[in-house]
Amino acid sequence: MSGFKKNAAGLAAFAVLVLVLPYLLPNEYYVNTLIFAFLNAIIVVGLNLLMGYAGQISLGQAAFYGLGAYTSGILTAKYGINPWAAILAGIFLSATVAVIVGSPSLKLSGHYLAMATLAFGEIIYIIFNQSVSLTGGPDGFGNIPHLSLFGFTFDSILANYYLIWAVAIAMLIFTLNIIHSRVGRALRSIHGSEVAAMTMGVNAARYKIQVFITSAIMASIAGSLYAHYVQFINPPVFDLFYSIKLLMMVVIGGMTSVWGALIGAALMTFLPEWLIVLEDFDVLAYGFVLLLIIMFLPNGLFSLPNVLHRLITPRLRSRS
Repeated sequence: MSGFKKNAAGLAAFAVLVLVLPYLLPNEYYVNTLIFAFLNAIIVVGLNLLMGYAGQISLGQAAFYGLGAYTSGILTAKYGINPWAAILAGIFLSATVAVIVGSPSLKLSGHYLAMATLAFGEIIYIIFNQSVSLTGGPDGFGNIPHLSLFGFTFDSILANYYLIWAVAIAMLIFTLNIIHSRVGRALRSIHGSEVAAMTMGVNAARYKIQVFITSAIMASIAGSLYAHYVQFINPPVFDLFYSIKLLMMVVIGGMTSVWGALIGAALMTFLPEWLIVLEDFDVLAYGFVLLLIIMFLPNGLFSLPNVLHRLITPRLRSRS
């Protein structure tokens, strides 16, 4: 049974909720924040596949996000290339770079991938800053066209909301099918014990590089959508802190659940908005909330119902 069939009810409920949500919100500000939550979700679902199932840590997702954004932005704004072709170019570039970065480091044990992607992310960030003639340098550049399809231009917040929502749903379905397939079982076996998996005939190196490329492509797609929505890009959006933030979304939501990745992406997108009323103390409150989640819910927010069930059930039995 495919991942889609196993999660059909959850997917349907999620799709309907997201479909009507803009009409329940008080203004477009919240819709705009939801758009960024979906962009984060696209990246985090791919990163969850890499971390939670393959057991590999990447600190370079912001770089792949930036490669997609800058490839689409440069090709469309400066060279007049069709935006959809530019998105494909970004995917191809990100996949190629993922092979170059991932192939040597994924063959090693430990956290070599994390170190390699950390260095890679910093290199890409420096390139974005220093290639002034191409990227605009620290000031960035604008005039990136909106996406259009069959004569319809996605030039409003609501139109972009549904476009990015549709892509996020597609990425979710794609990932769920991977998880519940033979590939997903192989990834879980690698995460559990790479040596044992290889003993059973699993080509660990091949699966790890494949999932690394997949996560890079998903980040690239999100970056392209971001560029065509905002119509302006500059390097600070794609710095190391954003990669760390994406990593935290996976951990907070739950590394062994795609749905947890969505929860983590939503929380980490909205939390800074909610805490802004604290002004200079928002960073302290932000850290405190994250610390509580990590301390008391080590398996992420997705495990909260199970934790509550374990706490409440014995008390109910003792009373009866």
